Amino acid sequence: MARMIDLLALSENDIKEHLRKGLLTVAVFGLGHVGLPLACAWLRAGAKVIGVAKTNKKVSIINKGENPLIDELSLTSIIRKYVMEKKFKATTNGEEAAKQAHVILIAVPTHVKWNKTGKPIDLSILVNVLRTVAKGLSKGKLVIVESTVPPGTTLNLAKPLLEKISGLKAEKDFGLAYSPERIMAGHALQDIEENYPKIVGAVGPRSLKAAKALYEVIAKKGVITLSSTTAAEFEKVAEGIYRDVNIALANELAKLAKLLNVDFEEVRRAANSQPYCHLHKPGIGVGGSCIPVYPYFALHVALKYNLDLTLTRIARMINETMPEYVANIAIKALEKAKIDIEKAKIGILGLAFRGNISDTRLTPVIDLVQHLESYGVRNIVIHDPYAQDNPTKYPLVRDIEKVVLSSDLIIIATDHNMYAEELPKLLSNTSKKLVIVDGRNVLQIRKVSRAKNVTYIRI
Repeated sequence: MARMIDLLALSENDIKEHLRKGLLTVAVFGLGHVGLPLACAWLRAGAKVIGVAKTNKKVSIINKGENPLIDELSLTSIIRKYVMEKKFKATTNGEEAAKQAHVILIAVPTHVKWNKTGKPIDLSILVNVLRTVAKGLSKGKLVIVESTVPPGTTLNLAKPLLEKISGLKAEKDFGLAYSPERIMAGHALQDIEENYPKIVGAVGPRSLKAAKALYEVIAKKGVITLSSTTAAEFEKVAEGIYRDVNIALANELAKLAKLLNVDFEEVRRAANSQPYCHLHKPGIGVGGSCIPVYPYFALHVALKYNLDLTLTRIARMINETMPEYVANIAIKALEKAKIDIEKAKIGILGLAFRGNISDTRLTPVIDLVQHLESYGVRNIVIHDPYAQDNPTKYPLVRDIEKVVLSSDLIIIATDHNMYAEELPKLLSNTSKKLVIVDGRNVLQIRKVSRAKNVTYIRI
């Protein structure tokens, strides 16, 4: 059990001093792309941290002082330092971690179930963690949910569940707040500590005071307090929908530009010289565990009020159909080049959902491959310099030259920097005919045009 500290009874200054002096223990549930950077931020702010992971493998890696996230190299020295100083440990025993902690952070995944019956929201992992946390709750503790959830989840799901199992009352006995993670893979710790203000909503003023004071020690850009947990949840979902809708707009305009035989990248750069315009880049689809999922959280909630979020729904439809659109472009290019589709060798450059990271969660390449197969394509090789997991059945290789020079058609699926840097050199040296479908507008047309045997197509 943690030494009794009633965070709800302390002043903001006392809460900050307790954190800085190392008097607070924080339990972080979920040690993935969000939870582990969060744990490191709290360690650097002064807390002792107990990380709760699902698997013994991850617990073992961290307790050896090693970093399991290859996309977050800035965490490596921090994990090593605080494990050696016995201020950071990992465990699979969530109930005991909750008992030992003063602050409990929940940063576990939330999902949409992709099946034929629709896309129902899956909060099962969150519910299980809340049940575990409730068993370790005692007076004066603060629970903060950071997982992205449908608006209303903290108030209508987390609060009654925690209260029922613990026998305590939120705001009276324990604090409860919601603070959405605002990170991007590759520089998560920097995002938490330096890049953005922290958003905080709570179930009452005492909870809000405690959460605000703690995050003000961590976030250099300060804390923005909202009127409720639901407002804070909605803010996070709105961020994702904004990006999804604007990506869909770029994809739609790029399709029209193609029909007009206009280079959309040229148009985009010119349009964005006006400060009121911020056209995004088109692409083969939207991946990751965030943007493809969050619109469904809003759509799910809106349905309860018989509201059709038309723009949100259509934007998602546009982005989800982009892999098929790109596959169709590739097939037409093969037919024009008179290459047998079943014998064609296709090289896909990039498996990660975004450039310069290894993360393949919900990568649109999965759908791209399935659509290529539906047209009869059988020979596919995928190149990625970073990806470790391969959710496709096709080989993942590291030798870009081998992939490019042995393919009839290349699809650039991820905007890794190396493709913009290395492809023009490889193409200028090839004597074989090659079709390139640039699904991320990575290459500069003037550089590719020097390669006489290359047919270059932008989506």
